[in-house]
Amino acid sequence: MFGLGSTEIIVILVIALVVFGAGKLPQIGEGMGKAIRNFKKAANDVSTDDVVDITPKTQKKIADDEEKQS
Repeated sequence: MFGLGSTEIIVILVIALVVFGAGKLPQIGEGMGKAIRNFKKAANDVSTDDVVDITPKTQKKIADDEEKQS
């Protein structure tokens, strides 16, 4: 998991327990779980139709528009 061994994970969890306290850890875990679920759902909802292919001509127009705004 992210190149971390079991010792590193235990140390991180102990530090989190000390910093946040035992009462807050379930709330933090729940919030992180919801965030991960929402991210996965959003990533799955994106289809290839939503992806826009930017041609060099379009890239130049975008760059010119940004220069005008500056």
